[in-house]
This record gives sequence, structure tokens and C-alpha cells, in this order.
Amino acid sequence: MTRLTLYPAIDLKDGACVRLKRGAMDQATIYATDPAAQARAWQDSGFAWLHVVDLNGAFAGRAVNAAAVGAILGAARVPVQLGGGIRDMAAIEAWLAAGVHRVILGSAAVKTPALVRTACRAFPGRVAVGIDAREGFVATEGWAETSTLSALELARRFEDAGVAAIIYTDIARDGMLSGLSLAQTTELARHVAVPVIASGGVGSLDDLAALRDVVAREEWAAGTGIQGVIVGRALYDGRIDPAAALALFST
Repeated sequence: MTRLTLYPAIDLKDGACVRLKRGAMDQATIYATDPAAQARAWQDSGFAWLHVVDLNGAFAGRAVNAAAVGAILGAARVPVQLGGGIRDMAAIEAWLAAGVHRVILGSAAVKTPALVRTACRAFPGRVAVGIDAREGFVATEGWAETSTLSALELARRFEDAGVAAIIYTDIARDGMLSGLSLAQTTELARHVAVPVIASGGVGSLDDLAALRDVVAREEWAAGTGIQGVIVGRALYDGRIDPAAALALFST
């Protein structure tokens, strides 16, 4: 069985750690005003990765919360993956040089796919593609725009590019604590030869157990299948205890 990796989310808006509902910036709940302290808290809880998103940057198309990300990198002893507003090689190179382990390309994957391939060649294993879907179709620009491209079609475009992972988020479930979009995520993972990280909707240990059980039933080829899950609001709200979640995925 694939051992799943849990990624605690640190979403940054105006320098603070927040959670949104379905990507709506006007529905942000502030959970912490010190991103570095939050990063330390998650790694001290035993998480082996941090998932960081510059929400303002996703809308602006450039880094906005650079100071907060820098503070996280200064505090982190575990690998950090970063998304939000990374749209060119200069930004990719700068963040990787600053200590980010893996950059996440979302809007750029739709609008400048050549950038993904170039980045993957330049930085093997350090580029992920973020696919945020609304009713099966890819959303871009901080989820403000919905394309006519399906999530599966976009994922298949990069099967041979060398991406480290595809992060699949169901926007309708994100921040809603209503459970992962298991059927869609599993279907995507079955049809692409790239590791998939599930995201959006985790609200309880039962949701994580359901994911674990689905993964246990599947027979993924090496280097494919669902290999991780991002958890946000449920951790901040105390609905999921970090130790219990990590124990669930420890075998």
C-alpha cells in the first residue's frame, strides 16, 4: 500500500494564515498572524511537509506575501511546497533558490504550458502542477476564471513532462469540511501516470480514513496513484488532531 503524506496547509492573505470557503477571498477566516510560528507548530506536530499558498499572489500573478513565505522558510526544518502567483522562470528560480523544495504551477500550467516543461527540465522533481477544478473544469487566476479545459485533459498534457505531482482540488469542497471529492480524485489518479495529491474538503478523521481505504483498494503502478492529501481548516478548527491523523497514515 502507498503510504500517504499529510500536508498541513498554510494559506497566506495579507501576511496572515487564513482559510477560505470555496476560494472566496471575502470569506477569509484568520487563524494565525505569525506564519513562521504556525510553520513551527505544524512541523513540531510531526508533519513531514508544509503546503504554502500565497493567496494574494494567485490573484495578482506575482508574489505578494513574500515576507511571510520567507519567514516560513526561515523557520521550516521540513520541505515546503509553494504555490500562488508563480508565473515565470524568474519566480521559479528565485523561490527554489530561497529554499522552497517544490513550486506549484497552476494558472501557468493552463496559460503557458511550455513553462512547466522548461521548469521540469531545469529542476527535476521540484515542480508540481496544481489543478483546481470547478465542476470538472480547470479554474485559474486565484479561481476567479474557469476555463473550458477539463482536469483530466490538463493532467494528461504533463504526463511526460516530469512533474513531481499533480495537486487536485475540488473548489466546491475547499474549506467546506464536507469530505474529499474521492470519486473524481481517484478517477484522475487512475488515468494519469503522475502522483496525485488530494485537496479540498477534509473535515474529519473519517474523511482521511476513507481516503486511506480507497488507496488500499487500488493497485497503483510505482510512482503513480494518490500519494498525499492536503488538510487545512479541519486542523485549524481542531476537528482533526495531528497525532491521530499521522497515526492513521503511519502503516
